[in-house]
Amino acid sequence: MAEYRNRTTGEVKTQGEWRRAHSDMSLPRVWNANTLDALDLDPVLESPKPTPGQYQHVVRDGVVQDSKNNWIYAWKVVDMFEDYTDEDGNTVTKSQQEQDYQARLDSNAAESIRKNRDTLLAETDWVATKHLELGEAVPTDWATYRQGLRDITTHANFPYLTDEDWPTKPVE
Repeated sequence: MAEYRNRTTGEVKTQGEWRRAHSDMSLPRVWNANTLDALDLDPVLESPKPTPGQYQHVVRDGVVQDSKNNWIYAWKVVDMFEDYTDEDGNTVTKSQQEQDYQARLDSNAAESIRKNRDTLLAETDWVATKHLELGEAVPTDWATYRQGLRDITTHANFPYLTDEDWPTKPVE
C-alpha cells in the first residue's frame, strides 16, 4: 500500500487517505511528480526490515530519509517480552516468559511431529498386517522403516526435524 509524506507537516498517509483529505480536488488515478508537487507530498518507499533475534520482532517506526533523500520506512527491533508485575503483585521476568513461550513452541512442534509420524505409520499398517496374516515376518526394510518412525521422538533434533532426519520409506 503506497504511502506519502506531506513535505510541510511530515504527516504520512496512504493515497486513499490523501484523496479523502483533498476530496474537493479531481486527482488522477496514477500519481506522477506533478501530482505530488501539487499536493506537497513525497512518496514513502519500501525499505528492508532488519532481521530480529530470538524472542524479538520488527515493528514499523515511522519514516526516515535515506542517503539519497528519499523517504523510506523506518523499522526497529523490539523484544517480545519484558518484565511486568501481575495482578497479584508478582514480578514475571522476561526470562520466564521466554522459557514459557519456548516450551509452548516445543510442545506444538512435538505434537505436530507425532501426528505426522502416526499418519506415516498408519499408511504402512497394511504391510505388517499382510505379512502377519500370512504368517510371515515383516520384510526387514519395512520393519526398519516402521521402527524408525516409532523412534523419531528420540532423534537428536526432535522436535525440530528436517526432511533428512526422517527414515526413508521403502519402495512398495
